[in-house]
Amino acid sequence: MDTVNEVAQKEQSIVFFDGVCNFCNSSVNFVIDRDKNQKFKFASLQSELASLKLTPFGVNTSVLHSIILLKNGRVYNKSSAALEIARNMDGLWPLMYAFKIIPGFIRDLVYDFIAKNRYKWFGKLDACRIPTPDMKERFLD
Repeated sequence: MDTVNEVAQKEQSIVFFDGVCNFCNSSVNFVIDRDKNQKFKFASLQSELASLKLTPFGVNTSVLHSIILLKNGRVYNKSSAALEIARNMDGLWPLMYAFKIIPGFIRDLVYDFIAKNRYKWFGKLDACRIPTPDMKERFLD
């Protein structure tokens, strides 16, 4: 596992997610299964790394309403993050990026509705996920 300093020096795509959300954890598993070239690393929004990497961009990591993608020095959140992640997955998932033509405020209305109800619909964990040994290298916290 990389230290915070090693991670800070690398250019990579990091997906930050709510580590206690069942839906978010399932989404991370979904991405891992479709990211054969391991383009993405993952860290919970509750982690020290999230605070270190996202605070300079004005992101409040204590607000757990969005998946956040940090890619090439740029922060994507909500539906933009989801579409950017899909754009970089294997298979036909990059075709989802066509939804980018829909204005962000409309896409984010749908995203916010799901985010608001995710604990009620999918449940909540007592603690952040612990990756399996074979996935440990993909997680930064």
